[in-house]
Amino acid sequence: MNRIATSSPALSDRERAVAEKFAAGLTYREIGEALFIAPSTVRTHLASIYDKLGVRNKVALAAHFAGASGTRPEGQPPFSDAPPVLAMFPNECLNSEERWRRFADGLSSDITIDLARYADLPVIAFHTMKSLGSKPADFAADGKAIGATYIVSGQLRADDQRVRLTIELADAGNGVSLWNERYDRPVEDIFALQDSLTENVINVLAGSFGTLGTVGRNAVRRKPPASLRAYDFYLLGVEQHNMFSRAGNAGAIRLLSRALELDPTLVRAWTELAYAYSIEACNGFGDDVPGSIENWRAAVENALRLDPTDSAAHTCLGDLKGCLGDFEGAERAYQRGFEYGSNHADTLALLAGSRALVAGDPAEAIPLIERAMRLNPLAPPWYFGMQGRILFVAGRHREAIAALRRSSPDSPNVLMFLALAQAAVSETGEAARIAARLKAEFPDFSVERFIAAYPVTNPHAVQAIRDAAKLARLG
Repeated sequence: MNRIATSSPALSDRERAVAEKFAAGLTYREIGEALFIAPSTVRTHLASIYDKLGVRNKVALAAHFAGASGTRPEGQPPFSDAPPVLAMFPNECLNSEERWRRFADGLSSDITIDLARYADLPVIAFHTMKSLGSKPADFAADGKAIGATYIVSGQLRADDQRVRLTIELADAGNGVSLWNERYDRPVEDIFALQDSLTENVINVLAGSFGTLGTVGRNAVRRKPPASLRAYDFYLLGVEQHNMFSRAGNAGAIRLLSRALELDPTLVRAWTELAYAYSIEACNGFGDDVPGSIENWRAAVENALRLDPTDSAAHTCLGDLKGCLGDFEGAERAYQRGFEYGSNHADTLALLAGSRALVAGDPAEAIPLIERAMRLNPLAPPWYFGMQGRILFVAGRHREAIAALRRSSPDSPNVLMFLALAQAAVSETGEAARIAARLKAEFPDFSVERFIAAYPVTNPHAVQAIRDAAKLARLG
């Protein structure tokens, strides 16, 4: 139920004046000068106003007053349809030296920029956050005032030997901590140190099944179904997609399609939908392979039309071009994916699998997947599926088996590679059991169909798969 009323009898005259000026776009300082109060008092009034009106950001506040006067801007969505918003407060530097203060600000800026690229939700610009000049005690009130759903903050301590960064994700509505982590690093190359800290924070927060996605899905499950927004359907679709099962993939296509009905500009939903159709094509999950490939093409083209820098979309395009026989185009797309996502663990994991099987040098795949797992210690099961197939192609069969056993248990691709690896080390009984399961549960799946639709075009990979398939008696 929408809590925004068409009138505001609960507001005092001073609160109403603050609310109207803030909704009109004035800053704390400008409101304070107009009403002869301190900016900190403006902040306090806004926190009270938000609680009384049941709104959470400036857009909703403006909509409240527009609704009261019957002049809601045309096309203005109700607040309930707005996506969550993320704000990164400048890291608090606990050292007095100016060099460490500059380092803390640079780190905050880098994290904000990369969150905006990978977090799947709007991120407030760093210069806006810097201008607030907030202290930790003011984070909750400032987070509400700028319309943030989640706030990220940190503290930096440093000496000549080591740097310690403590980072926290909190709910802006109530200040409750949702996640925190501490990073300790030796002081060596200061720029390499800054890059390292930024990469780790981003991939844990924004990576596949990262903290933000997990928090978001947990919140979605507490909502009535009728209130779900595009972003909510997207989060649930990603979860289903990452099961890599027939039912999960069908559910992902349904949920992601619903997200895009509500918001056709949601880039990551288009990318995830493209991957879902690629899984449908190469796993035998659908009856119409050409139709799946066409849907795959349309989805990835929409993603790149909306965001030409989306690294996962470029990697997905590379797989599509490989599937269509355009291997030079596939290599170009993979290079573009790496260019835009060289520090993004999900992109690196996807690229690693493609390097091993589709286009490029399979030897490049192992360092890519290893780097992905270093960057994202919260690696979801599909990372291990990628690692398993890469290790299989490299001839490291027992390591492949260990990785594949940590992957999606209902994916025919994973089951196939597990059977191949077990056959290669003479575990014929285990391989036979998996082959029987594949035949019973996925009658349309075959090794040759996987090779053709994935596609597997690296000659060494093709030969390794076919040789092991004979041993495993997989058709």
